[in-house]
Amino acid sequence: MRSIEEIEKECEERMKKALETTVSDLSGIRTGRASPALVEKIEVEVYGGKYKIQELATISVPEPRLLIISPWDKSTISAIEKAILKSPLGLTPTTDGNVIKLPFPPLSEERRRDILKIVARRIEEGKVAVRHIRRTANEELEKLEEEGEASEDEVFRAKERVQKLTDKYVELLNEAQKSKEKEILEV
Repeated sequence: MRSIEEIEKECEERMKKALETTVSDLSGIRTGRASPALVEKIEVEVYGGKYKIQELATISVPEPRLLIISPWDKSTISAIEKAILKSPLGLTPTTDGNVIKLPFPPLSEERRRDILKIVARRIEEGKVAVRHIRRTANEELEKLEEEGEASEDEVFRAKERVQKLTDKYVELLNEAQKSKEKEILEV
């Protein structure tokens, strides 16, 4: 059976992972400014398999509203273009045969509102994950008490610490949401 300290440590590690995953997801949401994170994970079907754009090309940002994708193998250009067109980004790539240019038009007010809803949904998913981790930790702590491995007071204090961790990570998710919303609303 695991100790209270081990349960708390794993709880914090899992909450940290949930936060990192959510923040990583947010980085892929379009804001009106070009960012390699928006396209690097798009899957491209080439060479009889699926590869992420970042595995096939260099992605650069020569100006705030333009991405340049330079494939290492020029034969993958059309497959990368198709993958970008199929993605939910709503962007139209252009090519000159050597590189793919991806211009980012300014976001309309309606599109900004849609993106804010997506951000809110992703943040809520992150909070649900953190709360699920709290519930799992609390169930493990209760088992320790039932089996006589820990006293009622020890478990009570451990649950308070787990709640403090939960509050901390929910607040960090709220901060990530505010930061992303500010980025989206910037004109």
